[in-house]
Order: sequence, then C-alpha cells, then structure tokens
Amino acid sequence: MQPFAGRAAVAGIGMTALSRESGRSELELATEACRAACADAGIAPREVDAVLSYHLNDSAPVVQVARALGVERLGWHNDIAGGGTQAASILGDAAMLVHCGLARNILVYRALNGRSGRRMNTVSTGPQERYTYGLAGPVPLFALAATRYLHETGLTAEHLHAVVAQSRQNAKANPRALRREPLELADYLSRPYVCTPLRTADCCQETDGACALLVSGVLDGPRVRAVVRGGGPGCSSMDRAPDVTAVFSAYVAPMLWEASGMRPSDVDVALPYDAYSWLVPRQLEDFGLVTREELGAYLLERRHAWVNPHGGLLSEGYVHGLNNVAQAVRELRSAGEVALVTGFGGSYGSAALLVR
Repeated sequence: MQPFAGRAAVAGIGMTALSRESGRSELELATEACRAACADAGIAPREVDAVLSYHLNDSAPVVQVARALGVERLGWHNDIAGGGTQAASILGDAAMLVHCGLARNILVYRALNGRSGRRMNTVSTGPQERYTYGLAGPVPLFALAATRYLHETGLTAEHLHAVVAQSRQNAKANPRALRREPLELADYLSRPYVCTPLRTADCCQETDGACALLVSGVLDGPRVRAVVRGGGPGCSSMDRAPDVTAVFSAYVAPMLWEASGMRPSDVDVALPYDAYSWLVPRQLEDFGLVTREELGAYLLERRHAWVNPHGGLLSEGYVHGLNNVAQAVRELRSAGEVALVTGFGGSYGSAALLVR
C-alpha cells in the first residue's frame, strides 16, 4: 500500500452551477466553488494552507484564487499544466502534501468556461504530422481508436447507445445535470456523426463551471487509499502503438490494484472518465470489472447503471473530470465503501480509490 494511504480525506466538495454560458470569469467560478468546498468541510478559507489546480491555459491561477478567498499566508501552491489525466492524480498530489507534513488543508479546483470560452475541441492532440491523417483535434484521434475497439470487441452502435442512454437515465434525478432527457435508440441513431463511429451524443459536453475539493489531514471524509498515474504507447501515439485501442487504463489498472492491495470486486461505485461513450466499456474491461466476453450483454441489459450514477461527463457536465471525483465523495457519504475514479488523456492517465 502507498505510504500516504488513509492519511488524507476529502472533507469538502463544492460546485458552481453548470451551464453553456456562465457570463462569469474563471476566477469568479473558481472562488465560488472553493468557498463552497470550505463551507462543506466546516472550515474558513483562511484555514487553507495549500492550493492546487490543473489547466490548459484556460483557468484562474491559484495565487489569484487564494487572494480572492482571503488566504493571507499561502503555503504550497501549484498550477499543474494538464487536462483530464490530472482528474484523479491530483488527489495523490494533495495526499502527498499531507503525508509529508507540508499542508493540513488543501484546496483542489478546476474552473473553466469550456463552452463560452476556450473550447476543448480546439486543443491540440500532438505533432503537426497528425493533420496529414485528418486527426485535427481529440475527437478524430479517439474516434479512430474507437473504430478498432468496436471491431475487436464486436460492440456496435446499439451498445454505445446503451452507455449514453443510461447516463441520461442516471442524470434524470441530478439537478446539476445539463442533459436529463431520455435518449431512445432511434433518436440516438439520428444524431449526426462528429467523426465515425462517434455521434454528437457519444461526446462529453462542453461546459462552463467549476468544481473544488477540500483535502485534509485533520478533517473527516472519504479517505484517499491509492492513486496511480502512468501510460504507454496507444491511442495518443498511434505511430508507435502496438494496440491503438489501448487507453490509459490498460496501463494503470494493474498498478492501482498493486498499490492499493484491493481487488476489482471491492469497488462499490465506479466513476470512469467518460469523455466518449466507448471509454466506459474499455475501462470496465481494463479494471477487471467486466470481462470482454460479458461486455455486450452487460451494456444492453443496463447492468452498468451503477457507473457514474450522476450522469458523468456525458450528461451532468464537463469540469475536466473533477466533478466525477466530487460525485465519488457524495456516493461514499451515503452508501458504499470503495469508489474508483479515473482521469483520461488518451494513452496516459490516472486512477484513484477512495474509501469510506
């Protein structure tokens, strides 16, 4: 087990309303979410002694957020350059600060105007040479990997529909969710392709909003059991990939089980980073939650209803994955003992286990 295991707890969570046009700055969004996380943990912002965030040059710097919160003596702080890969591993950064005695109460946040400001579909996916092959953005890149994955597994558009439709069903009772309407198969099939085989409904939302966590070494809450980060050649580096379908989970899943001393059967709720619908079965398979042979029936029979019970990034909204971590905390506060959360960035990413 990792040396920091159990020493850090997620004592508070906070979110702004999610929208497609916030009309507010990233600083305002971040400050609101951070204040809400502090209030949820029962502390004043001045008791925060570390602040962490991740971004793609589209957010408010941690020093500005700390100043807006009234944190007069800011200790360890870091603006981490990165996207979805950080959604789970930033918990490890916070837990290590607690373990090393560098901080007691750490604010972690992600704030962006991902629809009305800088949109994720404009983010570069790597070397300029990819444009030669039409991979001008993340959707074409991961659509190519999805095509191969569907071929190898025998999954079809009907199975992708099951993923998206279930996320809508799960979001129905979530007042924060932007997409709560049912999605019938015929309606799904009528949606235009962004890049085959991914239709508009298969892609996560572009959202304005912010989410924050208060990670503490002195307050109670779901505990950080294990965090891993890594990757290899796969769908982010197809020119060197022995398997273009290999997302981060193919590499980090064995690391997570080894680091945690736990097994897939211990997980009560899974919150995988569902940037695209096909990533849900891929991660369920890689983390050992469902076998490849079971996937088709498992999805069509909606046995994955326990996955992203708030609707995930496909239906609740897209706060670069940190909103899935916040939901893991909600789930462990009410029921269940172990939650799996992940962070996706193609072939590279992270995963964490939170325990009650």
